Amino acid sequence: MIGCVGVNAAKNSQPTNSSGTSGQLSPLAASLSFGSVQLGASQNQSATITNTGSSNVVISNAVVNGAGFSLGGPTLPLTLMAGQSTTFTVTFAPQAIGSASGNLSITSDASNPTLSLPLSGTGLAAGSLTSNPSSLTFGPLQVSSNQTLSAALSNSTGSTVTISQATATGSGFSLSGLTLPTTLTAGQSTTFSVTFAPTSAGTSTGNVAIVNSGSNPNLNIPLMGTAITPGLIGANPSSVSFANVMVGSSKSQSVTLNNSGGSGVTISQTGVSGSGFSLSGLNTPLTLNAGQSTMFSVIFAPTSAGAASGGVSITSNASNPSLTITLSGTGTAGSGQLSISPASINFGNVVDGTSHSQSATLSASTASVTVSSISLSGPEFSVAGISPPVTIAAGNSVPFTVTFTPQASGSASANATFASNASNSPTVQSLSGTGTAPPQHSVSLSWTASTSVVVGYNVYRGPNTGGPYTKVNTVLQASTNYTDLTVSGGQTYYYVTTAVDASSVESAHSNEAQAVIPFP
Repeated sequence: MIGCVGVNAAKNSQPTNSSGTSGQLSPLAASLSFGSVQLGASQNQSATITNTGSSNVVISNAVVNGAGFSLGGPTLPLTLMAGQSTTFTVTFAPQAIGSASGNLSITSDASNPTLSLPLSGTGLAAGSLTSNPSSLTFGPLQVSSNQTLSAALSNSTGSTVTISQATATGSGFSLSGLTLPTTLTAGQSTTFSVTFAPTSAGTSTGNVAIVNSGSNPNLNIPLMGTAITPGLIGANPSSVSFANVMVGSSKSQSVTLNNSGGSGVTISQTGVSGSGFSLSGLNTPLTLNAGQSTMFSVIFAPTSAGAASGGVSITSNASNPSLTITLSGTGTAGSGQLSISPASINFGNVVDGTSHSQSATLSASTASVTVSSISLSGPEFSVAGISPPVTIAAGNSVPFTVTFTPQASGSASANATFASNASNSPTVQSLSGTGTAPPQHSVSLSWTASTSVVVGYNVYRGPNTGGPYTKVNTVLQASTNYTDLTVSGGQTYYYVTTAVDASSVESAHSNEAQAVIPFP
C-alpha cells in the first residue's frame, strides 16, 4: 500500500472540546468519485465537512490513502464551532491504467472521532491518433487532371481525442471531408480525402498535418504525387510528296509516328483519302509509350494521269487527338505497250491433284513498261517466275510460268491480269483446262503352286524391300493368282506369299516381287 498523505495536527495548538461527545462531523458527500482521468493529467474534488453537533469539534488529523490520491486543505488542528464547515481538496492523478480506490480519513474529538470517505477513479491511457494509410502516393497522372485518395483517422486507445486542425501543404494538394473540431472516442474513426491536381510535370511532395489532443498531438501524413505531360503525336515527315509516278505503277514512302509527350498514347483509328493513296503497316489500336515511335508506309498508285492530293488522318487520345499528314503526287501516262505471248493457254486434260505448267513471256514495245501487279481470277491457276514490280525495257521480254492444278474433275477457266503503266494496261491472258479423275491402278500377282498339300495362300505387301510386310488379302486365297486394287500412283511395293496347310500352319515367305506404280 502506498503511504498515507495527510494534514498533521500541531501539538497543543488548539483547545480541545471538553464536552467530548456533543460535537458531530458530517460530510457533504458520502464518497468522492473522480470518474476517468487520463494518465499524466489530474482532477480535484472538494470534500466539505460540517460540525452538525452542538459543541465545538477539534479536527486533529486528515489523511488519504490509495495510489494516485493526494490531499490538500486547512492547517490542522482545526476547531469547528457548531454549524461551521471546512473543505479539504482531494486530487486524483492516476499512475496506471485501470480502477483505483482509496479513503479520506479525518480524525477528531467528535462523537464520531474517525470519519472515512471512500475515494474512486479510473486511469485511462492517453488517446492516440493514427492514419490508415500512413502516407498517400498519387499518379503518375497527366498535368491538368486530378486524383483523389482517402484515408482514415482512428483513435486506437482509451481516452477521447479531439481533432482541432487539419491542413494540407504541397503544390497541387488539397484536403476535404473533415468537419472540425471533431472528437473521436476510443476505437472510433473518421475519414478524409486528399486531391492531387498538378499544374506542371514532375514530382510533388506535401503533408497533411493533424493537430489533436492525443498523445501524438501533431500527426503528419506524407504526400507524394507524380505528374507527367500528356502524350503528343508527331509525324516525320509531316507531309509526303511522291512527285511523278507512272499510271499502273506505284511508289512507297515511309512515315514515322512518335510520341514526344510524357504519357502513353493509344492510336484508335487511321484513314487515308485521295485517289491512288493507300496505307500499309499501321494497325489499330496501337499504343505508343512516352518516347516510343512506329513506322508505316504510304503508297501512291495512280490510276489516271494528273495531279492527286490526299491525307492520312491519325485519331488518338493524345493532347492533339487529330493529326493529318498531307499527301500529293502526279500520275503520268506511260507510252509503252505490254504484250503477252501466248495470249491464251489451254492446258487440256490434267489429272486432278497434279500440275501442268506452260511458259509465256511479257514483252514491252515503244517504251519501257513497269508491271506493278498480277492477279488471277481462278484458284486452280498460278503464275511464277515474275515478281512485281518489275520493269521491262523497250524491246525486251520477261519469261514466266503458268501452272494449272485442278482440284476437281471438269473444265476450269480464269484470267491472268497484268497491271502496269503501259498504255494498254491492264493486259489480260486467258487460261483454261480440264481436270480429269486419276486412273485406277492395280497389281496382278501369280505364283507357282506349293508342292505340299495346302488349303490356300496369303499375300503380303510392304513399302520397303525385305519387309516388314502387311497381309493384303482378307480371306485365304485358294488360287495362285491375286489382284491388288489398293495401290496408289507413284509408289513402289514389294510382295511375298505364304502357303497355309489344313492345320493353319503357314510357310515361310516366298521370293519377293517388286511392283512400281506409275504416276498418276
